[in-house]
Amino acid sequence: MEKVQVKSKPSDEKLFDIILYVIAAVIMVIVLYPLLFTVSASFSDPSKVLNGQVWLLPKGANIEAYANILKNDKIWSGYGNSILYTVVGTVINIVLTTLAAYPLSRPDLPLRNGIMVLITLTMFFGGGLIPVYLLVRDLGMVDTMWALIVPGAIATYNLIVMRTYFQSSIPWELQEAAHMDGCSNWRLLVSIILPLSKPILAVMVLFYAVGHWNSFFNALIYIRDEAKYPLQLVLREILLISQSAQIDGGSVGLEKQILLAESIKFAVIIVSSLPVLIMYPFVQKHFVKGVMIGSIKG
Repeated sequence: MEKVQVKSKPSDEKLFDIILYVIAAVIMVIVLYPLLFTVSASFSDPSKVLNGQVWLLPKGANIEAYANILKNDKIWSGYGNSILYTVVGTVINIVLTTLAAYPLSRPDLPLRNGIMVLITLTMFFGGGLIPVYLLVRDLGMVDTMWALIVPGAIATYNLIVMRTYFQSSIPWELQEAAHMDGCSNWRLLVSIILPLSKPILAVMVLFYAVGHWNSFFNALIYIRDEAKYPLQLVLREILLISQSAQIDGGSVGLEKQILLAESIKFAVIIVSSLPVLIMYPFVQKHFVKGVMIGSIKG
């Protein structure tokens, strides 16, 4: 039998691959180490964390910080509120962004370039915090979840990204053919455009959902009722209380209070980040394709 010889890579390509792997490994360590350290520190003896003995793996198993956080009823109400705000807000974001991006992607829309200029200007100019607050107040949305959703219902950057996807990834000829067959604009959007837009929709869901989940500043401004606090605001209060040595009535010694506050700082990060970390793998397969929009032209 005749042996098939496999050509080896030139030495310069091998060197390039080695350098690339080294750079990728360094970036991976830089990104992953803080997360691994935070997880380890949250389960470690806080005295060992303060003494710099924790580098990667937990030392001195300790779940007291999680016990103090999770037994707080406000944590569960905060989780429920954050889930509600994130789900409702993301649905509204996706619907409105799609309804704005698709018409702006069509070459037969009159004055679309002028409209895009006006929309783009909102990325650089805004009314400021006080005028926005006055507007939200006058609309009667203070102390409601709509104050956290409506003002940011459409993110200009996300709108531009989705519009670019519609323009570059869905041929205009396909849409013209559908119109010639009697397809209406709504049927075209629902039956053709959206099924072909799963990558960008997954990216938009991730961007908007993470934004809603991590947001606390708007809640700090607009929400008065503690029962409506999102998780981030609840965790912020717990962290402030722990740092002032008043958690659980301050019945323990000062030294133990300081150590407990140190553990709570790390546990708070894990508790608030866990839902996002769980969600990411489900959209990851679409994420790479979606964020590469416009990078390759055929």
